[in-house]
Amino acid sequence: MSQLSWVLLGYRTLQNRPKAGSLAQWFLLVVCCMVASNTTPHAYAQQQKEIRVAAAADLQPVLPVLAADYEKLTGVRLVITFGSSGNLTTQILNGAPMDLFLGADFVFPEKIVAASLADTTAPTQYARGTLVLWARKDSPLQPITLDSLVDKRATSIAIANDQHAPYGQAAVMALKRMHMYDTVKPHLVVAENISQAAQFVESGNAQLGLISLTAASTQHFKDTGTFVRVPTSSYAPIIQCAVVMAKSTQKTAAHAFLDWLLKPEVQARLPEMGLAPVK
Repeated sequence: MSQLSWVLLGYRTLQNRPKAGSLAQWFLLVVCCMVASNTTPHAYAQQQKEIRVAAAADLQPVLPVLAADYEKLTGVRLVITFGSSGNLTTQILNGAPMDLFLGADFVFPEKIVAASLADTTAPTQYARGTLVLWARKDSPLQPITLDSLVDKRATSIAIANDQHAPYGQAAVMALKRMHMYDTVKPHLVVAENISQAAQFVESGNAQLGLISLTAASTQHFKDTGTFVRVPTSSYAPIIQCAVVMAKSTQKTAAHAFLDWLLKPEVQARLPEMGLAPVK
C-alpha cells in the first residue's frame, strides 16, 4: 500500500468515528501508518542483499552452516543450489543466473573461465576434499576395511557418477589403482551426485558407499555408521575451486564471501566439517 493510501485510510477511519478528534490526533495516526508502510517484510526483503550460489553436492552438509554464520555477520543471504559440479557447470554455460560457483574440483570451474563467464583468469581454491568408504553400523560387513569392497557379501556399492561428479571420478580412479575396479564394477550403484550416493548407503539401498568426508563427518552419519579413508595416493587430489560470474550484479558481494571463506579462522573450521583447508 502506498503512503497516500495510508493517509486516505487514516482520514476515512477518523471520519467514521464519532467526534473524530483533533487535527493532532489525525496527524499522529497518519504518521504511524506511513511508518508501518515502510517497515513491511516485503520492504525488508528488498533491502537485504542476496548471493545466488551454485554449490557442489559435497558441500550440502557444510555450506548452510557457513552461510548462516555469514548472514548473521554481514546480513548477506546465500541462496544455494546444490548439484554435481558437472551438471551445475552445464546450467551456468546455458545461462543459469548465478553469482558464485563453488565446485568440487578445478576442472569444472576452469570450464567457466574458458567460456569467459568468470571475472577472473583462473579459479580460486577454497578447500580440499577427501574420499571415504562408509557403511552402516548394522551392516554384516562390519568392521569395514578397504578389503570390504571385494568381500563376496558386498553386492551393492554406491558411488557418484564419474561423468560429472569429481568424487565419482576419484572413486573410479581409486578402485582402478587399488586393482578392485573389475571386481566391484558389477556391484556399483551409480548416484547422480555424491550427496545422493551418501543417501543410498545411509538408507540401506547400498551396503557400502564411496562418499565424501563432508557427509561422513555429520553427526547423523557418525551415529549410524563408520568409515575408513581411501588412501589419497590412489586418486588425484580433490582441489575444490570457485569462480565469480562475470555478468553477476553482485560481484562485490560474491568476492567478499569468497574472501571470508579463505580467512584463517574460517579455514580452521573446515576439518571438523570434512574439508581440508587450502594451506
